[in-house]
Amino acid sequence: MSVLVLVEHSQGVFKKKSLEAIQYAANIAKSMGTSVTAVATGNVGDNEMQALGQYGAQKVLHTTDARLDNFNSRAYTRVMLAAAQKEGAKVIVGLHDTVGKAVSPRIAARLKAGLVAGAVSYPDLSKGFVVKKNVFSGKAFAYVNITSDVKVITLMPNTFAVVKGEGSATVEKLEVTFEDKDFSIQVTGVSKASGSVPLSEAELVVSGGRGMKGPENWFVLEALAKELGAALACSRPVADSHWRPHNEHVGQTGGTIRPNLYIAVGISGAIQHLAGVNGSKTIVVINKDPEAPFFSAADYGVLGDAMEVVPRLTEAVKKFKG
Repeated sequence: MSVLVLVEHSQGVFKKKSLEAIQYAANIAKSMGTSVTAVATGNVGDNEMQALGQYGAQKVLHTTDARLDNFNSRAYTRVMLAAAQKEGAKVIVGLHDTVGKAVSPRIAARLKAGLVAGAVSYPDLSKGFVVKKNVFSGKAFAYVNITSDVKVITLMPNTFAVVKGEGSATVEKLEVTFEDKDFSIQVTGVSKASGSVPLSEAELVVSGGRGMKGPENWFVLEALAKELGAALACSRPVADSHWRPHNEHVGQTGGTIRPNLYIAVGISGAIQHLAGVNGSKTIVVINKDPEAPFFSAADYGVLGDAMEVVPRLTEAVKKFKG
């Protein structure tokens, strides 16, 4: 009856957001008097899986089928269903990302489970199983009571800090019987985004919009991001104009991020963009248009030309670090 967690890794290294999900599951398990079982797929070492015990997992179920090295929603669902049956899981935790959004609804449908997508708090067990989530593009919260026997939750990344503890998880092989239809969709190639800081896990983000005038001016944002150790992002018009790659697009139709600091440069702040970034802990807006809607959502606003303000900000960061 353990709490089940689907964990993701990149080339054998577990992602920060997966460690966060394990800690989230551990909090639930403690309240329910049970344990946490992580489910890992593909090529990952035993040492890495055992280390998940430092974040709250007591056990790791691992399936090594080579076809799982690339994400496949049907096959991953089959893995999680096998793990849920083996563990008698009543709570299943995933991430509110590409994998979680594709797999968790399938799991919920197959298990006739209630699903809360994009949780931003620990469940309140004093009044049932009440989970808080964002609604209306982050402009309000909803409190959802899951009353089904099996409960499925996807956690919004960067909601809780990851705290490393002590412990070691046991690793067991998970036998999964696949059907031909599980692999009816074939991955023919994978193109991975470059960058030292994955955008979805970044705690600091520097983002640019059409106010940057063109891709030739992006060097000022790159310099600031380098000094801060931040990831780069952009608005949809920038990605659509091919100034920046689409993997940097954040907003309602792009990625949803929750960094500690989001610096928006030359972005007007349309509701579609705010939907992807309004979970940020602190928002700083730099724009020369005093009527830009983003100023109303900002914690700090700077009225001025990006090509003048950003280089000065970069120099200030350098002096602070020095």
